[in-house]
Amino acid sequence: MTATQVDAVFSALADPTRRSVLETLSSGATVTASGLARTLPISRQAVSKHLASLRDAKLVSSERVGRETVYALRPEPLEDAAAWIERVGADWDRRLAALRRSLG
Repeated sequence: MTATQVDAVFSALADPTRRSVLETLSSGATVTASGLARTLPISRQAVSKHLASLRDAKLVSSERVGRETVYALRPEPLEDAAAWIERVGADWDRRLAALRRSLG
């Protein structure tokens, strides 16, 4: 995952509404923007804008089914972001361990 992709994921996750949408999608269900709007305190148009941000970050996929577009979670970018966090955390763990050794 490139730095730009990681940035897009974290930018998408920074918004509580988008996190709520991802939580809804994490059940494995596919939903429409209208369906999401019924569960959120925002308009369908606002939901569509949030879904566009999530799609830009590659966190959701969309598929046209009849007249509706259904959205589903794409977990791979989340897994990549978690791996990035783990790498950064491991680097800090190594640095702190070295500091403890030099102080102890």
